[in-house]
Amino acid sequence: MRISPHVIRLAFAASAALLSATASMAQTTLNMANWLPPTHPLVTEVMKPYAEAVKTATEGRVTVNIMQAPLGPPAAHFDFAVNGVADITYGVQGYNPGRFKTTNIAEIPFLGDTAESISVGYWRVFDKTLRKAGEYDKVHVLGVFTHGPGQIFLKGRDVSGTEPLKGAKMRVGGGIVADLVKALGGVPVEGPSSKTYEIMSSGVADGITFPFESVAFFKLIPMLDTALVVPGGLYNTSFYVAMNKAKWDALSDADKKAIDSVSGEALARLAGKAWDAADTAGKAAMEGKIKFVPATPEQVKAIETSLKPIVDAKLAETASTGIDAAAAVSAMRDEIAKAAKGQ
Repeated sequence: MRISPHVIRLAFAASAALLSATASMAQTTLNMANWLPPTHPLVTEVMKPYAEAVKTATEGRVTVNIMQAPLGPPAAHFDFAVNGVADITYGVQGYNPGRFKTTNIAEIPFLGDTAESISVGYWRVFDKTLRKAGEYDKVHVLGVFTHGPGQIFLKGRDVSGTEPLKGAKMRVGGGIVADLVKALGGVPVEGPSSKTYEIMSSGVADGITFPFESVAFFKLIPMLDTALVVPGGLYNTSFYVAMNKAKWDALSDADKKAIDSVSGEALARLAGKAWDAADTAGKAAMEGKIKFVPATPEQVKAIETSLKPIVDAKLAETASTGIDAAAAVSAMRDEIAKAAKGQ
């Protein structure tokens, strides 16, 4: 049976169209390194929804695979993004002491009472000003945000005076909080959040600086009995989400635009809301087990006075990068206030 040339041409055209459609639907899979337990709120309520948002925004062309096993210690994750060991990483800048000086802007005391407003304000100032310092030039930054306001948790100590931390060994996560604890008379014991149970249960530390969420999640409630709650938070911890530059550059302009639409401020807001919800649940889990003691005006004043030299020194570090630190702090406070009003 002879097939006409017209039918052959139609068949070739259909095959070409099918190949073209298949190519356009081809997926790019980005591997995201993960160092937290898979049930941690930062994974379940931030990274997983963010991965879904990327998939939806790119109409399935780009998917994010959150890796189950850690590739290495938390402090190594930024370089994993730089070197392409993973396509996307997230982490705490403070786990790399001295490397990120602009994060001090987001970690100073008394910034605000919600992670959402602080995170949104932080992203806006980062995007407009802080990125100019060049600390992130080797990666593509998808987002920065903070956890909820950090507080002081202790066991068997009187927190009524103006020196509640004097002599106490306090687990800290690095960054500005170690210097703050030292300035308040405490002894900082540094370690990532994933090691806090081990640090506290072994008696290496007498207390901990953490947001409400983390005390409950890391099963520390039985080891503590008192929380000194500082209005506006004693500190905040800054996080980044970074992507390997070569992987970013290899994406199409359409996919870059789509990913940008769910990153940046949208990611900061997503993370902030998740932290606030987790803090509410964490605080509820402590009810009747940990006594919440609001810091008195006298205590707040004493804390502020003790910490001023540290804050000034940290802002001087930020200024050493070429950033106008005082202007950045002022802008940060303004943007936090706007975000708190829903602006």
